[in-house]
Amino acid sequence: MSKLTHFGAHGQAHMVDVAAKDETHRIARAAGRIGMLPSTLKLIAAGSAKKGDVIGIARIAAIQAAKKTADLIPLCHPLALTRVDVDFKLDRKAAAVDCIATVETRGRTGVEMEALTAVAAGLLTIYDMCKAVDRGMVMSGIALIEKRGGKSGTWLRKTPPATRRGRNQQQNVTY
Repeated sequence: MSKLTHFGAHGQAHMVDVAAKDETHRIARAAGRIGMLPSTLKLIAAGSAKKGDVIGIARIAAIQAAKKTADLIPLCHPLALTRVDVDFKLDRKAAAVDCIATVETRGRTGVEMEALTAVAAGLLTIYDMCKAVDRGMVMSGIALIEKRGGKSGTWLRKTPPATRRGRNQQQNVTY
């Protein structure tokens, strides 16, 4: 069984020492979904939300969040990111927006937390910009879907994370 890496011999929290690790090209992709009323999705798709271009602003928020992850998550290393790509897909049938973030660096530790933070911030921004018309939006399925690089190599999620929009609806995040 693997052990948690962020605790010392006596149980105290610490930042993991990565000095001896090799620098490699590292990539992580994460995804998540926000479900909403069909009328809310129509506002987003038409670009007619009161606060402006919801998807454009959410993309900028996600990129900023990836860059600020070490400031938000206490034991994350500050990383020089080489690429942050954020994509949003509107799922009209499910009345949902999927967010997929890809983050890359060349370094000694991975970018999984940066990708996950980007997705969370992107979805939170959609909520913030649309809450005046739909406070019942639900964010779900935020998950790592791919990680490459480093000593542990490649990890791929075999099935999309399930999400819930309501009691009887279950969908999968599209990525």
